[in-house]
Amino acid sequence: MSIAAKARARAAAAFPVDPTLPANLRRNAPLVPTDTAAGRSLAAVIAILTFLAGLCAGAAEMVAANAGQWQTSVAQEVTIQVRPGPGRDVDADVAKAQAIAKDEPGIAQTRIFSKAESERLLEPWLGTGLDLTDLPVPRLIALRMSGERTDLGRLRTRLTDALPGVAGLDDHALWLQRLSTAANAFVGAGVGLVVLVLVATGLAVTFATRGAMAGNKEVVEVLHFVGAGDDYIARAFQARFFGLGLRGGGIGAACAILAFIVAGLITGSASSGPAGQEIEALFGAFQIGWRGYLSIALIGGIASLVTGAVSRITVRRYLS
Repeated sequence: MSIAAKARARAAAAFPVDPTLPANLRRNAPLVPTDTAAGRSLAAVIAILTFLAGLCAGAAEMVAANAGQWQTSVAQEVTIQVRPGPGRDVDADVAKAQAIAKDEPGIAQTRIFSKAESERLLEPWLGTGLDLTDLPVPRLIALRMSGERTDLGRLRTRLTDALPGVAGLDDHALWLQRLSTAANAFVGAGVGLVVLVLVATGLAVTFATRGAMAGNKEVVEVLHFVGAGDDYIARAFQARFFGLGLRGGGIGAACAILAFIVAGLITGSASSGPAGQEIEALFGAFQIGWRGYLSIALIGGIASLVTGAVSRITVRRYLS
């Protein structure tokens, strides 16, 4: 016979229930009832915290994926800058730099920016309507890399030797480093927020467990009297709170997944307009992929495990 059965048998023998008592005065409820206002409130708190943690995890996954796409796109392009010099023909220098780039293996495509296009690139900083005719605005040549390995050091040396003082090569290494640093910082912040939310979940469960222990103090004393050990009582609380955590975590994770699905559908339908194109340029297609959905589901499972484990630890410490 199990410990639970022995405890029930001893309790029945030691504290017989008077059959003449009304049904509402008899205790037929479980040791730790879950269908109470406190239990529903705790499940709601866990659902909200899991939802926030899922949003943080999904946003971190989305930023990491988009940052990887941005880095790949930027790494596939390098830029040659040809600066105007006194007594030099800028168009001839640009054509010469383009010819040098085409001779290098691994350069799939070259595109020369006209003077008007180069001036328009300065409009975000200088504004529109300015006459930049007398300014030495550099001319740009965009080079798209192929899958073949390209020796950018040799290309830079050839440009410097052929066009000393006027040509330079920008491989965007500084921008790639800054982009990687920003993406890693955002992902780290997201992971930290998820950890903080799980800690908050554990604290909420701790207070709820202590309240349940205080409310069931007489029942716990009876169980001790009939021979039930601390482990049996702790397992009873753990099972009940694990059920609450599983319900709250499942609801919160499902809401977070639904939020990302709805956001992806909205941005996808609005991508035809200018605002939608800007959002897609910044955040991509607003899709977190299967890894993002899996991480949100795992957070819901972890929340339920944290709820059960914290309740068991709290009960054992309370009883000791």
